[in-house]
Amino acid sequence: MDIRIDQRQTLGSTDVQVTPLGLGGAAFGNLYARVGDGEAAATIDAALELGVRYFDTAPYYGYGLSEKRLGEALARCDVDDVVVSTKVGRLLVPRDGAPREDQGFIDALCFDPIFDYSYDGVMRSVEESLARTDRDRFDVLLIHDIGALTHGEDAHSELFETAMTGGYRALDELRRAGRVGAVGLGVNETAVCVEAMQRGDFDCFLLAGRYTLLEQGALRDLLPACVERGASIIVGGPYNSGVLVSGGHYDYVPAPADVVERVRQIDTVCRAHAVPLSAAALQFPLHHPAVACVIPGARSPEEVRAAAEGIEQPVPPGLWSDLVSEGLLDPDAPVASSPGGAA
Repeated sequence: MDIRIDQRQTLGSTDVQVTPLGLGGAAFGNLYARVGDGEAAATIDAALELGVRYFDTAPYYGYGLSEKRLGEALARCDVDDVVVSTKVGRLLVPRDGAPREDQGFIDALCFDPIFDYSYDGVMRSVEESLARTDRDRFDVLLIHDIGALTHGEDAHSELFETAMTGGYRALDELRRAGRVGAVGLGVNETAVCVEAMQRGDFDCFLLAGRYTLLEQGALRDLLPACVERGASIIVGGPYNSGVLVSGGHYDYVPAPADVVERVRQIDTVCRAHAVPLSAAALQFPLHHPAVACVIPGARSPEEVRAAAEGIEQPVPPGLWSDLVSEGLLDPDAPVASSPGGAA
C-alpha cells in the first residue's frame, strides 16, 4: 500500500477531509518537557510545508497553551485548507500563583482544568477555544476523556449521561448550524466509544493508543462497529506514548518491562525488512478501512520530517506476515487495503 501525505480521507459521512498524517498538539502544551514558542511555531510550519493539513489540539494541553500556539502559527500561514480539531469537556479556570505541573504539563498557562460535560459547559468551552485559536469555527469537536478509564466506574455513569444529554446536544446543535463539520470523542479507551454510538450520531472517534502496532484490541469491538455505522477513527498515540519510537513512555507512564520486550521483538522484525519501527507504527493503523489518519505528536521540525518520511516509507508485505507468524500482530488485522476514511 502506497501512502502519500497529500491524500485525503473523509471523516464519516461529513465533508471534512484529513491528510493521512496529522499532527497532535499535546507537545505544544509542554507535555513532559518545555517547547519554546519559536520551536512550536517552526514545527507547525514544517508540518504545513510537508503537506500535513490536519492539526489536533485541546484546552487541556498546557491549559490553553497548545491552542494559543496553534492558532498563532496558523494565522501566519497562507494555507486555506487546514483542518483543525479541538476538544470539549474541560473548562479552564484562572489560578493564582505558579502554573500547576502535576498533570505532566511543564511551564503551562495559569489555569486549572475542570471537567464540565454539560450543554452550557461545552458551549462555553467552544467559545473560549475559538478565542484562544483566533478562529471562527472548528472542523472537528471531540468530547475529551469521557469514560471509566479517566473517571472510574463509580463516576462514569453520571458524567457519561451528562455528556450524552448535554454535551452531545451542544455539539449536534453546532453541527446542524454549520459551525462545526464533524463531532466525536477523543479518548484512550474503546468501551466508551461503543457505548456512545448507541446514544448519538458520531462522525469520528480520536482513539489514542488502542489500535497500534503494539496492541489491536479495538479489532474486537470498536472498529467493526465503526465500519457498520460509517464512522471514522483518528488514531492518536500511534507510538503508544513514545515506546514505539523512543522506548520511553507507554500510556503516559514509564514503559513496563514486558512492553519494552514486545517492542524489541517487533523492532527486530522491522529491522529484518529494513523498515524503521516508527514507520511501521505510523502505517499499520491506516490499513484498516475505518481509520482515516494517524496523528503523532512532535516537538521539533526534525520529528515532523521523520514522521513524513515514515508515512511514505515503502513497507514490504512480508513484514506484516512475519509479525503475524511471530505472534506479534493480530492475524485479523487488515494490512493490505488502502487508507480508510469512512467505511
